[in-house]
Amino acid sequence: MSAALEEAYDVLVVGAGIVGLSTAFALVRAEPAIRVAVVEKELAPGRHQTGRNSGVIHSGIYYRPGSLKARYALAGCAETPDFCAKHRIPYEVTGKLIVATAQAELPRLHALVQRGREHGIPVKELGPVQIAGYEPEVAGLAAIHVGTTGICDFRAVAAALAGLAADAGCTIRYGLRVTAIDRDADGTVAVTAHAGAERPRLRTRVLVNCAGLHSDRVARLAGDDPGLRIVPFRGEFYELAPARRGLVRGLVYPVPDPDFPFLGVHLTRDVHGGVHLGPNAVPALAREGYGRWTVRPRDLAGTAAYPGTWRIARRHWRQEAGEVLRSLSKRAFTANARRLLPALRPADLRPAPAGVRAQAVLPDGTLVDDFRFAGSPPFVHVLNAPSPAATAALPIGREVARRVLAAL
Repeated sequence: MSAALEEAYDVLVVGAGIVGLSTAFALVRAEPAIRVAVVEKELAPGRHQTGRNSGVIHSGIYYRPGSLKARYALAGCAETPDFCAKHRIPYEVTGKLIVATAQAELPRLHALVQRGREHGIPVKELGPVQIAGYEPEVAGLAAIHVGTTGICDFRAVAAALAGLAADAGCTIRYGLRVTAIDRDADGTVAVTAHAGAERPRLRTRVLVNCAGLHSDRVARLAGDDPGLRIVPFRGEFYELAPARRGLVRGLVYPVPDPDFPFLGVHLTRDVHGGVHLGPNAVPALAREGYGRWTVRPRDLAGTAAYPGTWRIARRHWRQEAGEVLRSLSKRAFTANARRLLPALRPADLRPAPAGVRAQAVLPDGTLVDDFRFAGSPPFVHVLNAPSPAATAALPIGREVARRVLAAL
């Protein structure tokens, strides 16, 4: 191996999504003398979960008090608008409505009011007339207005974090796919990566796994058993035709089903003026399966062979049947969305880019709901970073950096 292809660092971060870049930025800011690098298989930052979501700055109202989700979402909801303002990234604190459209949803809506107050989130209860004051075209029996929710461009946030980290001395290498991870006799980690025909070898004292959709695979490359599997779910969106964008002023969500891990079809205006409806949550046939018919045999075989996949199917088949129906039928999707927006018609909808959620699943079929960190020195694995990870990227980055510095 040519010495020119050897690179040595104190910390190597795998993955240039918003969490990996926030971690790198937190590290170089806390300890400017350490050598930090980020490697990313794509040619730019934030090309997967970071750049393929609804762009919502979440308030934290849904999350159980004391959970990592609640703690990081509350901190991130306060920090993200300030970060956007400082770095001239488009954002807006819009507030959002959570709307009950059936009697059975009213107790769950009231429970969200109580949870919001536990978190110190400004929550206002609304009746039908007050709903119309915020969203004239939205129908509901009751709603709550959550004042701290906002919107931003998370891909721009990731690009800003990459720039800040690089300016502080972090090396960021795009187009490098990690293919092997080994422990050397001196305790350092040797990482082999592919960049076309080139195979650079990277050495590091600590390796940080922020690989998102591939986090469990990177953990196994490192010799660790993650104890879970990433099962991909494609989130499919529509957007309103330009002439119909006036139907929605801001953000409108249904009351979530506590037995299903997804929030349901919601209405979100973005910072560029568009209005998205969705997502459906349907099983993807590839970990990066953004198209309905995108199939990767290795991914599909791994998902199909995993016991947790079939246990999810048995537990949630009714909900998933509805998700698949709305995926295949625009008319069924429209009927579901009309519970919130009665004036909506199928002709108002245009297909929009889909995302893929990296859902961590335990062997018994349990969907991992909270953030999950694992690994012992020289490894730190971020195995589950679900929504609100983009909102919470800054505090999560500091937490991962704290673990890394302890390992160093």
